[in-house]
Amino acid sequence: MVEKLAEALAQAATVLPGDVVAALERARDREEGPARVQLEAILRNVGIAREGRVPICQDTGTPTFFVRFGTGFPHLAALVDAIPEAVRLATREVPLRPNTVHPFTGENPGDNTGRHIPHVTWLPVEGDEVEIFLLPKGGGSENCCALKMLPPGVGLKGVKQAVVEHVVACGGKPCPPTIVGVGIGGGADLSLKLGKLALLRPVGTRHQEAQVAALEEELEEFINASGVGPMGLGGKTTVLAVHVEYAHRHPASLPLGIVVQCWADRRAHVRISPSGEITVTGDA
Repeated sequence: MVEKLAEALAQAATVLPGDVVAALERARDREEGPARVQLEAILRNVGIAREGRVPICQDTGTPTFFVRFGTGFPHLAALVDAIPEAVRLATREVPLRPNTVHPFTGENPGDNTGRHIPHVTWLPVEGDEVEIFLLPKGGGSENCCALKMLPPGVGLKGVKQAVVEHVVACGGKPCPPTIVGVGIGGGADLSLKLGKLALLRPVGTRHQEAQVAALEEELEEFINASGVGPMGLGGKTTVLAVHVEYAHRHPASLPLGIVVQCWADRRAHVRISPSGEITVTGDA
């Protein structure tokens, strides 16, 4: 289990999922000038990383796990122990850059683990299988994540305005074209969690509810009309996609979580059967 999870971390670090590559290629084909040059360089980088099995970016991110586990899965205790060990193994063997530092002392343990890290979100479901979604999250894009506690009276119009203004104000800092996860409702912590969960969807897939899907499309159009463009140098493509998830909220509160992911939308997916058979893919 440790070795397979380490393999998934290596996959996420070195091979960009096909849906992301296709979105970058479509963006390249509609751009010109500096924007096209940037996207061509990005795609060359993606190819070099894939062929050489080297990290796509020097910032290999913070290992982040979402585990959807069946309540009947018989190996849960082993999985809990395997995740941090897999992170240590992948850090040595890929190698991954050690990115965890103590917030007070700056001390780095050197293996991408630490207090509450790797962070794991446990999502219980019916059944006896496990699905693990890996999302290595880079520091530059994480710095552009934001929580907005909006007054409920602003409604959906206020949500749209807040998302567009925030993403445009980030400019080139999160290495656009980005993928933006938007979490609406719940509470302060849940809205950001929903935004991160939204990033697990393949790029450009729409929410199953028509109203939410329409909001995703509208936000993409508004943000791309800003002209921020690839790497903030101008162009038609500031975001590759906007994905929205929501939860019911308190009547007096309208939390909005905005989670920005850089163009290197690294993901991997692991499935574990009740017999212990493990399958690793690069597409979450």
